[in-house]
Amino acid sequence: MAVTNATPGLVTNERQESLLQNENVQAFGLFMLSLGLFLLFWEVGARAGWFVKGVPTASETLKEFWWWVTNPFYNNGPNDLGIGWNLLISLRRVAIGYILASLVAVPLGILIGISPVAYKAFNPYVQLLKPVSPLAWLPLGLYLLRDSEKTGVFIIFISSIWPTLINTAFGVASVDKDYLDVANTLGASRLRTIVKVIIPAALPNIVSGLRISMGIAWLVIVAAEMLLGTGLGYFIWNEWNNLSIANILVAIFIIGLVGLLLDSLFAALEKFVAFGRNS
Repeated sequence: MAVTNATPGLVTNERQESLLQNENVQAFGLFMLSLGLFLLFWEVGARAGWFVKGVPTASETLKEFWWWVTNPFYNNGPNDLGIGWNLLISLRRVAIGYILASLVAVPLGILIGISPVAYKAFNPYVQLLKPVSPLAWLPLGLYLLRDSEKTGVFIIFISSIWPTLINTAFGVASVDKDYLDVANTLGASRLRTIVKVIIPAALPNIVSGLRISMGIAWLVIVAAEMLLGTGLGYFIWNEWNNLSIANILVAIFIIGLVGLLLDSLFAALEKFVAFGRNS
């Protein structure tokens, strides 16, 4: 009679890994199948005239996509830049506005989270300004700053500050009271308690807010750039004026890919922070 030395826990882990691998393979297969069917429907529909006149075929769009990604940095003047330059311009505006918003939102969120007085004082501002569409600030930004670049940064700042602020305040206010009691018992100062206890405990919520803010910032900049000039938003608007639907679809696809990459980076950071907290 054969005797196995495998432990139950090890067998269970191996089985879970096998099931997860099978799920990933099946999901990838389903994704490729659905993508193939979609491209086939698009190609046949455009050739057969199922859509409105002027819709390019899938093959034409993919051909344009390949041209743009293999010639991303040509420069024929400010109104004729490669899509790589426009992408870098959009990313630069997002990075500056997002970093400035984070530098304001995180400390202010910590203050609101730990102080009932600060919460009551600043909450009306948050509730009043949070629902305002970021594009509503665009004319005011252009009037006050008189510069399209600074206005783009301002729009990103004003739109991405709220999710980080709210999530940070919620995370700080939700810190387990036992942690604070232990810190007080050990004689930790207020600043040391914030740095060593409150911020690490609230970090998953802070990162979650930063992730949401980045998604909003990337969403808003494209719309704002249609009026500001340069950037991916302006690229789309310019191609619309040229009635180049294929190039518009290429830009939309690139915007989606960059957004997916940015969200994946923050998702990995969020997972890392949660793992570090639970370990």
